[in-house]
Amino acid sequence: MFKKPLFKSTINLLLNKNCNSKTININKSIIRTVTFSTEHDELRKTCNRIIEKDINPFVNEWEAKGMYPAHEVFKKLANAGLFGITRDPEYNGHGLDYSYSVAFFEELANINCGGIATSILVHTDMSLPALVNFGSDELKREFLAPSLSGDYVACVGVSEPSGGSDVAALRSYARRDGDDLIINGSKMWITNGAQADFMCMLVNTSHGPVHRNKSLVIVPLKSPGVTVARKIDKIGLRSSDTAEIFFDNVRVPYRYIIGEEGQGFMYQMMQFQDERLCVSINAVSMMFRVIQETIDYCRQRMTFDQPLINNQYIHFRLAELQSDVECLKSLNYRAADEMMNGENVTYLASIAKLKAGRLSREVIDSCLQYFGGMGFTEDLLVGRAYRDNRALSIAGGTDEIMLGIISNLMGILPKKPRKADEKLANKS
Repeated sequence: MFKKPLFKSTINLLLNKNCNSKTININKSIIRTVTFSTEHDELRKTCNRIIEKDINPFVNEWEAKGMYPAHEVFKKLANAGLFGITRDPEYNGHGLDYSYSVAFFEELANINCGGIATSILVHTDMSLPALVNFGSDELKREFLAPSLSGDYVACVGVSEPSGGSDVAALRSYARRDGDDLIINGSKMWITNGAQADFMCMLVNTSHGPVHRNKSLVIVPLKSPGVTVARKIDKIGLRSSDTAEIFFDNVRVPYRYIIGEEGQGFMYQMMQFQDERLCVSINAVSMMFRVIQETIDYCRQRMTFDQPLINNQYIHFRLAELQSDVECLKSLNYRAADEMMNGENVTYLASIAKLKAGRLSREVIDSCLQYFGGMGFTEDLLVGRAYRDNRALSIAGGTDEIMLGIISNLMGILPKKPRKADEKLANKS
């Protein structure tokens, strides 16, 4: 029987502890960097015990199947106190600060594939934030509490077959019928979609302006009319099930709307920031791991009577890559600090997401080259990381979407012409 690690037993001792921070005065602004304590170390050890015992021994099998037993893995993580780290204890959370989540995200990179870590993060920090921040007490008890105890698997439904990046243009629609909503439409590229118990679904609930006519709705996926059309065969992240789901007159209670009707677009934009920061933090740890495994390989690989690592081009290149990853790590910690202070992290999280996607491609591609033919196999982490991490520049907002957000926050994104200006332009 699974034995609960020490971390769960120390949760109550941590509730009033704060993460110590260093302060540096730069241009009269205070920048703090996240630091970690022995309690964070205990969380890391707990997470790694589960990874080494209950996940990594089965990764090759799950990758081949294209799915892993999410309910089973989630229950073990939740029993260890690793779900709901920052959430309200009233709903099976632990009430700790975000630095403990940072430690958790980093340790998930020790899983020998990207799909399982992605699935876990979709559940903890992509599907649940809006429910945590805006959901009613009734909704939280019905869906959040069992999600944090590992009894439910959650997914988030935004992208549709007609497009993923233009969130405002989604077509799924829910009309009110008395005390219920009746939902029709479809969602695409849904991580956890084949196993999830419920979806946090962004759907049109009126015919008003596109940024004010959407709501986030909890949709139980065993409801009549919900069909998992297919599990998508992906080139990477293979062990996470990714599905296309159809909704045909699916009836759910009106009270399943999270927060206020019509505010779903805003809630989802806020939810995206949790998503983008956590994937960047996880990606940095994976890049460090790939670089270290490349160093180990190049030290023992002999070419022309000397270790491969002695080649100046190789050790200089690895030093350069390590330097770039360290810079992104610092940016992530700065964003995490602002998150803990309750500040808007859209700007920093968007930059982190952009750079994580691009840098991971550079790091992993460069490292794979030094493994030669061995790197282009399923036998080594670098080969799997090569195909898994490509999704970072696509999922959760493409690089181009990130650049648009950053440009807008810099005040340099061109404004769309007014309709009157468009008519004038068309006449001329």
